[in-house]
Amino acid sequence: MGKAIILNEEFIKGDTIELPHHYDEIKEHNLYLYIKSYLASLRSNGAQVKTRGKVSGGGKKPWAQKGGGRARAGSITSPVFVGGGVSHGPSNNKNYNLKINKKQKKLALEYALKQKADEGKLFVIDSINVESGKTKDAFSQFKSLGERSVLFVTQLSNEKTFLAFRNLQSCYLADANELNAYLVAAFRSVVIEKAVFEELVKRG
Repeated sequence: MGKAIILNEEFIKGDTIELPHHYDEIKEHNLYLYIKSYLASLRSNGAQVKTRGKVSGGGKKPWAQKGGGRARAGSITSPVFVGGGVSHGPSNNKNYNLKINKKQKKLALEYALKQKADEGKLFVIDSINVESGKTKDAFSQFKSLGERSVLFVTQLSNEKTFLAFRNLQSCYLADANELNAYLVAAFRSVVIEKAVFEELVKRG
């Protein structure tokens, strides 16, 4: 059974909280599907060529149909001409999005949290707050965990806390409504405010 580790205000580890039993029954495939869908949604679709209908010119037949000893041609926009259109090239109308339903999104997030809990990398704290707004104070919280990278999840971050974490490369501060399975999987450890954690567990 996966357990989340409770942190005090000094980020010192204490007791543990068990995740709901049904978390153990979730299949890893749900996380795979969500991450595949998430990454697909980030793909840009900028590759595009001009077809013969989009290149300029071609209003006049380049030479007579017969008598020249050459193959007949109707327009210089044909792909056989230099400067003509490109055939079978990429177009920007391709849709890379992969659909995934709400239930699978929820299961993917729960599996990602369970994975972190099994590794001893899921932490719960009463509040994530940097009153000074200084990056060095946010860094001290990150450093005290001794983790390579940390996702901090708050109910709703204030401006000073956001500014304090903004420039830390190995950290990311996310509000609860931004939390998803990809973010959880992307970081080595996760620190969640107690109110957010309880809402996630209750949702299950």
